[in-house]
Amino acid sequence: MSEIQKLNFDIKLRNHIWFWGSYFTLNFLRWGAYFNDYEYSFKSNLIEFSLHIPLVYFNLFILVRRYVLKQKYIKYTIALLASLFAVYLLKTALTYYIVSENIWPEANREYHPFEINHIVAVCIGELYVLAMASSVYLTLTWLRERERNRSLRENQFKIKLKYLENQIQPHFFFNTLNNLYALSLESSDKVPDVIMKLSNLMEYVLYDVKGTKFVPLIKEIDYIQNYIEIEKLRFENVEVTINLECDIEDIKVPPLIYISLVENAFKHGGLHNKNLKIKINCKAVGSKLHFEILNNFVISQKNDSKSGIGLVNTKKRLKLIYKNNFSLHYKTKLNYYIISLQIPIHNED
Repeated sequence: MSEIQKLNFDIKLRNHIWFWGSYFTLNFLRWGAYFNDYEYSFKSNLIEFSLHIPLVYFNLFILVRRYVLKQKYIKYTIALLASLFAVYLLKTALTYYIVSENIWPEANREYHPFEINHIVAVCIGELYVLAMASSVYLTLTWLRERERNRSLRENQFKIKLKYLENQIQPHFFFNTLNNLYALSLESSDKVPDVIMKLSNLMEYVLYDVKGTKFVPLIKEIDYIQNYIEIEKLRFENVEVTINLECDIEDIKVPPLIYISLVENAFKHGGLHNKNLKIKINCKAVGSKLHFEILNNFVISQKNDSKSGIGLVNTKKRLKLIYKNNFSLHYKTKLNYYIISLQIPIHNED
């Protein structure tokens, strides 16, 4: 048994001891005060609890698992009735030999073993304890299971989200390294600048946003601008305009959520395009943050590849983070391709 398992076992054992100890003490004081006989109350409760406890656990861990969970209700009823009868025999015998020859001193008259009223009273008492203790146990078990399932769902969410992020980042850096390779073949003096800017991008991805669900929008904009500067070194004629119509100081967004949209504009807008124009608009409207990116393209070129892995994974990430509370649309207007993304505004805590 590991240390964690041993610790969990010790905690569960303490909880069970606390429950039965508290219940015994309450019954002992209650009936002792009622009959003004604490010695009798202690002895009778000692006998009863020595039978209550085994019956409760026998029902929960054997009868319920063997019959109820398998929907064998008739067999469960028979087994439970047999258990109650065994408890009745034991309680009657122990009461007679240890406490009093009057096996039911609480009654108005002296009862003998196997009288129907005595049998019914003992069985009802056992069923009451059985139902109460089982309800407490099953409720706590349900609460623990619900918390465990919640934790599992949260972990699955994080794993899936991390998987998508890990897909997006290598895809992005692979494309950037291809750009760098193309420049190196030309022995371009732009290579050192590209390497430095790429280093800044990798530092942001590997350290600044690692394990972070939301980052300041201003950092994302800086990241996008660095990426744009790298792409400007690759394209001869490119014009990029960034228009911010909101106070971005306090707004936070999921990390790297916009870069695929920007990368998409360069990748597909630049095909056969000698004069690439890209415009980025970012504004807050009510409780939504609107991000729009437009790029021109050569009308003769095919744009079937617009929904590449970057955009597909971006949409999956948005679905995980915001469920259906976001909007991502693609459209063409004249010779411009437009992507619009709306997400809820997440402010600094």
